[in-house]
Order: sequence, then C-alpha cells, then structure tokens
Amino acid sequence: MSKQLIISIGREYGSGGHEIAMKIAEKYGLPLYDHSILDQIAKDRGLDVKVLEEYDEKKRNMFLTRTVRGMTNSPEHSVANLQFDFLRDKAAAGESFVVVGRCSEKVLAGTEGLITFFILGDKSAKTERIMKLHHMNRHDAEVFIEEKDRRRKRYHNAHCELHWGDSRAYELSINSSKLGIDETVRIMCEYIDARKA
Repeated sequence: MSKQLIISIGREYGSGGHEIAMKIAEKYGLPLYDHSILDQIAKDRGLDVKVLEEYDEKKRNMFLTRTVRGMTNSPEHSVANLQFDFLRDKAAAGESFVVVGRCSEKVLAGTEGLITFFILGDKSAKTERIMKLHHMNRHDAEVFIEEKDRRRKRYHNAHCELHWGDSRAYELSINSSKLGIDETVRIMCEYIDARKA
C-alpha cells in the first residue's frame, strides 16, 4: 500500500460514526472532512456557506431540474459535485485524510490507499444515543433517526450504483452497538494497520 491513507466512513445516524471518525483521525494525525468541506469550498470560491448548506446531502428534484450534456441546473447536484471534486482533488494531490459520508467510497474508488467502512447500530442503542445527545424523548429520537437515514439513503443512492449501507460497497461493515465506540475504533484501527502493512 502507498503512504497515502484515505479512510472513508459511511454511517447510520446515531451509530456514533462521526465520533468514531474523529477518534480515528486523531489517532493517525489526519484531517477530518465532513460537512465542514462546505466551509472550505465557500472560502475558496467566495460563496455563502449557508446557501451551500441549504442544498447539502439532498436529492435533486427531478421535476424542477434537468441535465443536458452533463450540465445541470440542479443546486443539489452542483453542491454534491463541488464536494466530490474537493475530495478527488485532495486525493489526487496525494493527501491523506478521513472522510465521513459524501459518497466517498464511490467518489474515491480506485484511489490507492483508500480504506472504506460502514458503521451501523442497533435501533435501541442508536435511539438512546440520540435521546441523550439531543435531549429528546424516545419517539422523537426514533422519528429523527428515521428521517436522517432516509435523507442520507436518498442522497447516496442518487449518486452511487450500490445502495447506501450495502456491505459490498465497503471493505468492512461494523455494528458499533455490540462493543461500544472505543472498541469499535480499536478494531477498525487494527484493520487499517493490517491494510497499511
């Protein structure tokens, strides 16, 4: 494997995937790219980040937009492509990083040094986590999780051949509810170290 290391982490909402990504980025001393990509894109291009955030991780409206010869009038599609290009440029420059979501397992497919994961969790554990994090009751937390995952699924499936969460799209899928966040991180790091060897 090359010296370049790119760790792509897809995740179910409430699985702790983002926290896991942060811990892995810290362990390997790598930058973490998530929704903060939009801040960097806005800064580099002189755009309003709030406008970009409005269309982030949303599926384009097929009735209001069209694509002709690769050109589109869909703001959702354009914002997605800005992020995909950002990741491709970082990878092409030889940079190492951890990325959460952004269809990165597909966008960066074929990049030497890419390792892909998907973090899932038991419904009860995810619900407890979101109840605690957002001070919600059980019902509201369950509805919130379902809506977040439905949105991620629509977005991902609009840009990727394999469906969101399909284990064939990732090297390793792991249920963080079984061993907890820290043990999940440990196992993932063991896998990363084995792949780097």
